[in-house]
Amino acid sequence: MLSTKAATALTQEAAAIGRLHLRDLLGDAARSRALVHELGDLRVDLSRHKVRAETIELLLALAAETGLAGKMEAMFAGDLVNRSEGRAVVHMAQRAAPRIEGDGYAALAAFADDVRDSDICDVINIGIGGSDLGPAMVSAALASHGDGPRIHYVSNVDPAHLHDVLAGCAPDSTLFIVTSKTFTTAETMRNAALARDWAGGRGPGMVAVTAAPQVARDWGVDSSRVFDFDEGVGGRYSLWSVVGLPVMIGIGADRFARMLNGAAAMDSHFQAAPFAENLPVLMGLMRVWNRNFLGHAAHGIMPYDQRLRLLPAWAQQLEMESNGKSVSAEGAPLGHATTPVIWGTAGTGCQHSFFQALHQGTDIVPLDILLPLRPTGLHLDGDWAASHAVLAANALAQAEALAVGSPNDAEPHRHFAGDRPSSVISWEASTPYAIGRLLALYEHVTIVSGFLWGVNSFDQWGVELGKVMARRVEAVLAGTATPDGFSATASDLLDRIAAPADRKG
Repeated sequence: MLSTKAATALTQEAAAIGRLHLRDLLGDAARSRALVHELGDLRVDLSRHKVRAETIELLLALAAETGLAGKMEAMFAGDLVNRSEGRAVVHMAQRAAPRIEGDGYAALAAFADDVRDSDICDVINIGIGGSDLGPAMVSAALASHGDGPRIHYVSNVDPAHLHDVLAGCAPDSTLFIVTSKTFTTAETMRNAALARDWAGGRGPGMVAVTAAPQVARDWGVDSSRVFDFDEGVGGRYSLWSVVGLPVMIGIGADRFARMLNGAAAMDSHFQAAPFAENLPVLMGLMRVWNRNFLGHAAHGIMPYDQRLRLLPAWAQQLEMESNGKSVSAEGAPLGHATTPVIWGTAGTGCQHSFFQALHQGTDIVPLDILLPLRPTGLHLDGDWAASHAVLAANALAQAEALAVGSPNDAEPHRHFAGDRPSSVISWEASTPYAIGRLLALYEHVTIVSGFLWGVNSFDQWGVELGKVMARRVEAVLAGTATPDGFSATASDLLDRIAAPADRKG
């Protein structure tokens, strides 16, 4: 990527624009408004980034030189773009009209309706990674639309996680959904076994969501309760598939379909819109600009919507598992940086913790500031509306303050340099459609930046080594292996873990 003509020109552009301050750039109203892009009520304001018209043209040239259009076309055509696993990328088909109108979706919706109409009070999804982060995030995001049983998520093999959820449930009215692509994921299957023992054969039992249906049946799940999905659906892209079953049970099949409709609308925009107007392409280019040419190693996602508090964790897996690679899709070492560190939490609480470092720290961290313009599922008058206005005021104030700063040479501790970039992403209200559209936007931003960096955004071999090592450690603790090859301090800690529990607490 960095060997292209556009990259050379962008390196020069970064040096030139470094001599400008965002205060100066924002003073050009025509420039600022040209950097605002819309899709329906979704508005992406890129004006607070260190870019000008020339920068955008060069970034679009970079997209052309790296073959972005052809890579997108291959993905949409169903080519095997996931080369290391020999698979096509099919998660977008999960939210397309043929699937929503098909028999498989109808059967899933019928099951969800049956659960919603039953005496089941609690549904516990047991999964980890993409089998947990996406559905859990959406259930929280659409809590105001939840009119089904209580939905819980258990991911950590720490027994306290499952224990604390079960403390508020009863076996006779609790349904478990075991979500695992392979149905062999160690943490998930251990928790599933604990849950099965806790239920003791009472109540509604278990459902399996998996790409390995025979493994689930062999484990003991009734065939009529095994819902399978295509192996080409990567875990972090899977919430649109049957992996979204707990969400569907919580909000209903019709609302779940509207969420899929919103994602499909973003898919259509991504596939058809010219790059100069294409929201995922522009945001992906901005990700690359900040990472590779301005040298910003982290990227913050700050939703000013309490119900979107889990979105940064979902986006963290989405981006860092997809693009945390140091070799190209062909396996060659890369000569440039890839994913930034993705992190964040909900505003306004973050303003009273780490925003100090964002405003006055030595590192510059570009942000996405997310804001629904209207509250959902709340009183829309009086003090309730006023509180949401305060929330919105804080979101916009942070973006402006980070950009323009507040110079104070007389009092260095009160000096704010500004010149810190952010995107402000807003929409009318957090409906199922709007949430689906927003999440698909972030998926495509990840895919665009991955294509530009030349990596395979659809495999995740980097998570495997830790799993292998964990099995070795477990064997040592079980007494079936020796700690040969472990470091001295690891061996010392293994001895302490394996020692008899003679301490209280």
